[in-house]
Amino acid sequence: METTEDIKRTSHAPLTDAWAELQANAERGEPLQANAYRLAFADPEFLLRRETRGIRFQLELLKPELDLQQAGIANTVVVYGSARVLPPDLAAERLAAARAGGDAQALRRAERAARNARYYQEAREFGHLVARHGHGLPPDDKLYICTGGGPGIMEAANRGAHEAGAPSVGLNIALPHEQYANPYVTPALCFKFHYFALRKMHFTIRAKALVAFPGGFGTLDELFEVLTLVQTRKVRPVPIVLYGRDYWQRLVHWDMLVEEGAIQPEDLQLFHMVDEPAQAWAVIRDFYRL
Repeated sequence: METTEDIKRTSHAPLTDAWAELQANAERGEPLQANAYRLAFADPEFLLRRETRGIRFQLELLKPELDLQQAGIANTVVVYGSARVLPPDLAAERLAAARAGGDAQALRRAERAARNARYYQEAREFGHLVARHGHGLPPDDKLYICTGGGPGIMEAANRGAHEAGAPSVGLNIALPHEQYANPYVTPALCFKFHYFALRKMHFTIRAKALVAFPGGFGTLDELFEVLTLVQTRKVRPVPIVLYGRDYWQRLVHWDMLVEEGAIQPEDLQLFHMVDEPAQAWAVIRDFYRL
């Protein structure tokens, strides 16, 4: 990552002057020059105009791209899943508190959270399996865990990679409600996005496989976009794994889509359903003959 001093050494004086003006405004409250006289790229009000949205698209595509290239991250295994899944220990604590509290509705929520906490542990195990495979391999042959960078399933997969001593990627998103990067993403590989579209593009650019754990609207959006891209041959075929057979079979009536002619029977071969971390990893390993 370039520092301010790096920029000063490699840039022309007018560029560093523009940067210094912005820094002074932010840190010391010094006024900026009149709008018309600012360099365009050093004018935050200009860059945030509706008309410059296309420029922001380009920047949000380019910044992570350059940093990931520099870090040697060429191949990823993308893990999707709910941000609301709790670690087993925290779920157990909340269940005990709910039982002591006597609130029937709170108890039902806590029991559900405790039941679903297994997905956290299993995503953590899967992240560890992927990361462990890369030990001793050259960077171009390694598979790096990549998630949305948030809590829940995302945290679990990043955590598994972290515990295996491997870097992992987080593609976080700015949301109206509180959103934060989980502590297990490698800091230099943790990126914040405004646009969902650019974030999803970065998920697919390097993805050699996709594993979707149980999740809500966001997980479904990301999963079905990848399924559509592979089905329509806009991207190369990659292993797509649906983790938690019972969840996905209850959520989507896959056979009905075939019966109604909405998809072809062979489209059901685009994905695999599994129930164990080792099974998910085996699908990827067999596809690439690792």
